[in-house]
Amino acid sequence: MAKKILFAGESWMSFTTHVKGFDSFTTSVYEEGATELIAGLRRGGFQVDYVPNHIAGSQLPTTLAGFQEYDAIILSDIGSNTLLLTDNTFVHGQTTPNRCELIRQYVLGGGALLMIGGYMSFCGIDAKARYGSTAIADVLPVVCLDTDDRVECCEGARGTVVSEHPVVEHISGEWPAVLGYNKTKRHEKGLVLAEICGDPLIAVGDFGEGKSAVYTSDCSPHWGTREFMDWEYYSVLWKRILDYITSERKK
Repeated sequence: MAKKILFAGESWMSFTTHVKGFDSFTTSVYEEGATELIAGLRRGGFQVDYVPNHIAGSQLPTTLAGFQEYDAIILSDIGSNTLLLTDNTFVHGQTTPNRCELIRQYVLGGGALLMIGGYMSFCGIDAKARYGSTAIADVLPVVCLDTDDRVECCEGARGTVVSEHPVVEHISGEWPAVLGYNKTKRHEKGLVLAEICGDPLIAVGDFGEGKSAVYTSDCSPHWGTREFMDWEYYSVLWKRILDYITSERKK
């Protein structure tokens, strides 16, 4: 039976004002960044339920049992406020379940979590993602900073393998350049598998009965270059990470 993955985030809407002399007009666009990653996971035998950012507040599970229907949760470029501030809480002033706490309980009870980097991952741009201040920090294999954690590498930076592990086994040759990442610190319960500029790029860890992993750069532009997305190991790497953290999952 295919393992079920809940993938949340990795979408955005842009609103642009065009000024042409005296006149102006506006355009808007909706975009998703995980199309190729999700396609690769599905080719690898995973069943992926995708919840983009603009509906995550209303569509993500609000019970532990709801999260436990999945073998793994992927959070990619989705800030903690989107998990915590539903309309019932922010607009109507009502109590609602703390999804960050539910995800912590999910991992400790045998679930699997992968966080992928981006402007709204880890601590994020202007420290707005702020996962280090949430319960999810307890089950991440790296330590989040408490300030804007972006490292912009417009010149390109490359990952290097630093530990022997099934996730990175036989990934030979030079890794493709990426254009940035979220800076994190090593965690006493985490194992860093690959580094970038001396910081964690890929790390895994065991927490309670479950496992978690991080990839601190992006799965798509702008940090994720075309070179990275065309890499022969692009889909292989994501599949290996998911295979590892979902191995021996205890529901």
